[in-house]
Amino acid sequence: MIATLLFVIFIGLMLVGVPVGVSLGIGGAFAILMSNLDTHWFGLMAVPQSFYAGLAKYPLLAIPMFVLVGSIFDRSGVASRLVNFAVALVGRGPGMLPVVAIGVAMFLGGISGSGPACAAAVGAVMIGAMKRAGYPGPFAASIVGAGAATDILIPPSIAFIIYSVLVPEASVPALFAAGMFPGILAGIGLIIPAIWLSRRHKLGLAEAELPRPPFWRSLREAAWGLIAPVIILGGMRLGLFTPTEAAVVAVFYGLFVGMVIHRTIKFRDLFLILREAAELSAVIMMVVALAGIFAWALSTLSIIDPVTNAIINSGLGEYGILALMIVMLIVLGMFLDGISIFLIFVPLFMPIAYNFGWHPVWFGVLLTLNVALGQFTPPVAVNLMVACRIAGVPMESTLRWVGWLLLGMGSTMLLVIAEPEIALWLPRYLGFN
Repeated sequence: MIATLLFVIFIGLMLVGVPVGVSLGIGGAFAILMSNLDTHWFGLMAVPQSFYAGLAKYPLLAIPMFVLVGSIFDRSGVASRLVNFAVALVGRGPGMLPVVAIGVAMFLGGISGSGPACAAAVGAVMIGAMKRAGYPGPFAASIVGAGAATDILIPPSIAFIIYSVLVPEASVPALFAAGMFPGILAGIGLIIPAIWLSRRHKLGLAEAELPRPPFWRSLREAAWGLIAPVIILGGMRLGLFTPTEAAVVAVFYGLFVGMVIHRTIKFRDLFLILREAAELSAVIMMVVALAGIFAWALSTLSIIDPVTNAIINSGLGEYGILALMIVMLIVLGMFLDGISIFLIFVPLFMPIAYNFGWHPVWFGVLLTLNVALGQFTPPVAVNLMVACRIAGVPMESTLRWVGWLLLGMGSTMLLVIAEPEIALWLPRYLGFN
């Protein structure tokens, strides 16, 4: 009875517009209170304890730093210089600007780890350029929103950090390494339909008439941005710093590039950058903390074991259950953000994964791929929402294009399911797994 009320309250509050984090906290607190009616004041002490326990985890320190990195590089001018270099590299022609947008978004994934931040940085540069080249606004927004979704796969990734906190058997370095190759494949899965759609519908015909930037000058201007992922990921591989320390290094590197090299960030801009990063970090950390209350209630009420046993004994078999989980996550991804999905469903799914012997690192990559698909699947689609706002188009106008891009990235997910080594070979080779 109490378990049913837990989910009824949580879902009901969300349906009336209460934020996800608050709904999680209120639902969990009510369940804790109802399960301790005889000693309700003492039982309610579990609420602040769970709130604190949800935050008191060392890997979570990296999240505010990587959010700050995204804000810094958004204003440092790195994105525009990377775009010029990418155009100089691949040339002009129908379908090439979408390739550049996806490629730059993938590369920025090695710096910020945040899809919405990447969509804002790339969209500010690419959407206007694509419109001038003859691409319709909804198509440009779809490309940028989908390309930015690769950011939670290509390290560093806030989603992987959250997953590592929930699943201690999957370390952050192992997850970062495991996401690299699937992230690249996901980008390729977006590039193929982007080129096909451009040429089939004769989009971007004016692109070939635009000048091609000089290669060597573009490379020289983009060099500082190109070095950033090497410093972040190379330093972790060499053991010079942990992922959390890597985030701090990335902050100071971004400030150096923006304030000293490109001089696009002034001292007066620092307050705005810090405030923007603090607000976004506070939202993320508040959701994490309130979800700790919900998770404690799930554990205390012994909900996880009966749900796990019911799914395992459903008769669907290993791949049938996996397909059911994927469909469930894709549907949920249309309405919830990735962090909330992880915090709610990873504790429910992990016992199933252990029962079937699924590798926790591979399972984390698979779940993150599902979340990436949700980031540009309407009606919520946080990345697509940012890109549509920049393009000045309604989200429903992108449906014509988004479906093909979802199909492209979905094919990557099927490859990872069919061949887990796509995700596991790199962490094993680097000694993380």
